Amino acid sequence: MKKLFAFTFVALLFSVSVFAQGKLKTGIWRGVLKPAAGELPFNFEVKDTAGRQQLTIINANERFKVTDIKFNADSVFINMPLFDSEFKLQQQGAGLTGQWIKHLGNRDAATPFTATYGDKWRFFKSPEKPFLNISGRWSAVFGEGADRDTTVGEFKQTGNRITGTFLTTTGDYRYLEGSVSGNKLYLSCFDGGHAFLFTATIKDGQTITDGHFGTTPWAAVKNANAKLPDAYSLTVLKPGYKRIDFSFPDLNGQKVSLNDARFKNKVVILQVMGSWCPNCMDETAYLVNYYKKYHNKGVEVVGLAYERTADFEKSKKAVTQEKNHFNIPYPLLLTGYTNNKKETAKSLPMLSNFLAFPTTIIIDKKGEVRKIYTGFSGPGTGAYYSGFVNEFERLTDNLLAEK
Repeated sequence: MKKLFAFTFVALLFSVSVFAQGKLKTGIWRGVLKPAAGELPFNFEVKDTAGRQQLTIINANERFKVTDIKFNADSVFINMPLFDSEFKLQQQGAGLTGQWIKHLGNRDAATPFTATYGDKWRFFKSPEKPFLNISGRWSAVFGEGADRDTTVGEFKQTGNRITGTFLTTTGDYRYLEGSVSGNKLYLSCFDGGHAFLFTATIKDGQTITDGHFGTTPWAAVKNANAKLPDAYSLTVLKPGYKRIDFSFPDLNGQKVSLNDARFKNKVVILQVMGSWCPNCMDETAYLVNYYKKYHNKGVEVVGLAYERTADFEKSKKAVTQEKNHFNIPYPLLLTGYTNNKKETAKSLPMLSNFLAFPTTIIIDKKGEVRKIYTGFSGPGTGAYYSGFVNEFERLTDNLLAEK
């Protein structure tokens, strides 16, 4: 009986040390989402900041901060700052258990979740010695038949740890991190709105096979020259059109049009986006700094939001959350159309072959469309991102110089 009491007392002390006074223990945690496709792990760090707890999700070089954490007895509620999702968890032993819930307009999607304190590893505590180092550029094909999509994989491997991403014509899969164990490849990413899990077999130094991304198969061959189509060539204006025309309300309900005086003789950047979209998040982070650099030179930026619902108040809440998170200084308009690509095409009928969120429309000082850029290669893509920034700002400088 004394031994049982001692064991129970030690367990109670450990539990209190992890969840003392409505707080999580500071340090590294390992979280695991459990969708049908398999366990999807990621790491996060808990810190005490200015008297409050802050959680930072770790994906390769990205640090995604979450500050809205509430406690009620043994329950923990974590509201994500973007993408309209949350965790509803219960303290259990040395960890957490519960659900990650995504609010999808007219319904919710819940995924089981657990987390353990002190585990710094992602996929394997003790992985096997890697079969090969697969750093470099790969030409990767996702899907089969008519659904085939050719992408570019960029990987950097050091020992067992591997980071990288896949670039597609509509954007990239952001910061992926994982492990090579033996001849098996594992990559994951969680950003509060999207949970990506990639697995595959490394056949040799030139071939990756038996890949799975959810239920989608994929394979890749090493190709230092792999590249995507020119993102400025995919979406265009229909014949006979030179301008974009719309009138949508801002977050205060005031209608905004490109005919407004503030846009006259200005270079205007239209960001076709949504608060649910991970590549839009990366583009927004860039455009906030771009706006600060170019606004006083004669550039305006406008975001056209296509949300999961056409309900104004629900969309306003989601877009306002993004505006506050990034401190967005330019206007965001609620189009009233959903994020269905056909809906977007209906709202902007002058566009041909609308493919992706985000899509960026560059308008000159005469009000005419000069370029349309499909997708966005974020900072997780390295050289692709740097190349986009250099070209985009060179184009801006040229348009500003025009009389």
